[in-house]
Amino acid sequence: MRFSEINLFGVYVAPIALPLVAAWVIAIGLRWIAAYCGLLRYLWLPSLFLFSVYMIVLSSLLLLAGR
Repeated sequence: MRFSEINLFGVYVAPIALPLVAAWVIAIGLRWIAAYCGLLRYLWLPSLFLFSVYMIVLSSLLLLAGR
């Protein structure tokens, strides 16, 4: 993976921005699946669970991109 700035229509974007957006899209899909299955009803703090899922997805993407 290239760790230099990305030129997006004349604006330089940090290289972490693309994995952040990709992890966000994946986490939204997982949140939809969890809500559909009823998993979020049984959690004490659903927002903390969803944040941790986002962090797990993001770190997994970054580990895969680093190889």
